[in-house]
Amino acid sequence: MSATHSRTRKIPSSLLSGIALLLSVTLLIAVGAWYVQSATPRADTTLQLTQVDWQDSDGHNFNPPPALVDSATLPPSWRQASLPSALPVAALTASNLTVRTTWMRFALADLHLPDTPTGPLALYGSRIKTDGTVAVYLNGRLVHRVQQRGQLWNSLFTPLWVLPDQAADGAPLKEILIRVEHAPETPVGLSTLWLGPAETLQGRYYLRQWLQRELPATLSAAFMVVGIFALFVWFRRRHETSYLLFFNLAAVSFVGHLHYYVSLPIVVDWFAWLTANALFWLLTVIHLFLCQLHGRPLRWLTRIIVSITLIISILSLPLLGVLPVFPSTSLLVPLAYAIAVMMGIAVSVAGGVCSWHRSREGLLLTLGVAVSTLLGMSDWLLHNNVVSPEGWFLGAYTNAVTFAMFGTLMYRRYVNAIAEVELVNAGLAQRLEARERELEETHRRLREAALRQTISDERQRLMQDMHDGLGSTLISAIRSVEHGGASDVNVSQILKDCLDDLKLTIDSMEPVEADLLLLLATLRFRLEPRLEGTDIALVWEVQDLPTLDWLEPSSALHILRIVQESIANILRHTRADRIRVATARADGGVTVTIEDNGQGFDVDKALAKASGRGLQNQRRRAQALSGAVTWVSASGGTRFTLWLPLERKDRSA
Repeated sequence: MSATHSRTRKIPSSLLSGIALLLSVTLLIAVGAWYVQSATPRADTTLQLTQVDWQDSDGHNFNPPPALVDSATLPPSWRQASLPSALPVAALTASNLTVRTTWMRFALADLHLPDTPTGPLALYGSRIKTDGTVAVYLNGRLVHRVQQRGQLWNSLFTPLWVLPDQAADGAPLKEILIRVEHAPETPVGLSTLWLGPAETLQGRYYLRQWLQRELPATLSAAFMVVGIFALFVWFRRRHETSYLLFFNLAAVSFVGHLHYYVSLPIVVDWFAWLTANALFWLLTVIHLFLCQLHGRPLRWLTRIIVSITLIISILSLPLLGVLPVFPSTSLLVPLAYAIAVMMGIAVSVAGGVCSWHRSREGLLLTLGVAVSTLLGMSDWLLHNNVVSPEGWFLGAYTNAVTFAMFGTLMYRRYVNAIAEVELVNAGLAQRLEARERELEETHRRLREAALRQTISDERQRLMQDMHDGLGSTLISAIRSVEHGGASDVNVSQILKDCLDDLKLTIDSMEPVEADLLLLLATLRFRLEPRLEGTDIALVWEVQDLPTLDWLEPSSALHILRIVQESIANILRHTRADRIRVATARADGGVTVTIEDNGQGFDVDKALAKASGRGLQNQRRRAQALSGAVTWVSASGGTRFTLWLPLERKDRSA
């Protein structure tokens, strides 16, 4: 048994969770190691482009890039710049010009290109920082295009990846030309470019693509899914507004960062409005959530934050025309980041002070706001070209930080709710156990009391039966002996009757399980030894009878005394040599019939005389059982019948 039990024992859930966590961490480490190894280019197979010639010109509208461009036909006003860097912004040559075209040229004729015997060449760059169209030309031929016309909003998060051999017609690569159309006031930032085998550079490209776009997009989508779940929870629990705030937070965060990962055809004005206001909506929702956690309304700060958010959202609506149409985000986004950073600092400080010693969840959320503010400051530095264009836009991970903070809050609440339920269940179990002990103790006392009462009742019954039967017979025998009127034979008969009565009392205490036949069989066992020395034959003709549920020891004693009295009368008075005992079902009950072939008697006279006290006792005992007795006697014998009901209406009698 022990071996079988050990084989079927379940593994603890904590061990399974630890194994799953270890496997997940191992998988992430393996993937990261593969990315890092793949992202490290070899110096002997790749060429890093760190010098660029550039020039710009102004125009009226965004135009699709031409299929062929000869750099020799462009104006000879080339200037040099070292990469990575943000190209300087020149003043407009005319006020009616709204689009600027920047050309960047990489001359490869004097450079030693890497040999690529195992695969095609690839051109990789971390980022082209612009809000317009991007076109790449190899040897004057268009091979790569991002956004045919209009402004581009996700270039900050999209690395450059071009396979030159797919469109170079086998000619040696001599020149790379990049054309960027953008708003005049928007500076163009360019990282260093790498030229080399695709299999060598693809690790770096995939790492940048995954960390800058795919991972934040996945976290943002997961945040949104959990927010939708919180919304459905709020539909069922309208009084808990924290679930509604959580959904608003997830929705604003998801929509505000969606353009970083997807190339959406958004109108310029509306895109600028969405980008600028999403940060303020996010901070407002977080502030309201913090107020709910630490329990202090902070009405003055709440009014200021809500007022700033509403004013900026309304004034920047393109439909109102209060502010000019946004030609680009170069001016709006840095200003929005600056105001958002100040609001984030205010929300973090106020939330931290109010949550101190009041709400651990509030402190956790305040920490998340502070981290998100720092990430936003790094983005502000990158937007304003304070740091290199090859840097990372960490603001994309604000969703991850927010998701982690609120996920932790929800997890804590879920775990605390489970703990409270378990505590309540434990308390209920203890109360139930205590109540069960009380009930068990009460039941034990009731059983003891019932047992004592049963013993007392049985003792009382035995005393009464012995007094009525054995006691009265002994008293009669004593009086007869004292008066000298009893012979030895009579005294012997009296003592035998006393012994039979004592045996009946003992037999009535045996469990008969409501079976009348079993009770009669006990009586037959007592009678047969007495009849062995006589010439009287006992004929036993019984048949199966239904059980009598009311057959108790006291009732059994009544039946035994009735039957014994009838057989004793036959032995004393009738001189019969045959006694027949039979049972049957009749008239909703059962009958016990005793017949003899002796001399009969007048039943009415016997009942009327004082000597017929035995017959009267039989009738009285039968009535106590809700039954009846009858006698039919003639010169050829007597038939005695005892009728007993299947069910007694009044069992207390």
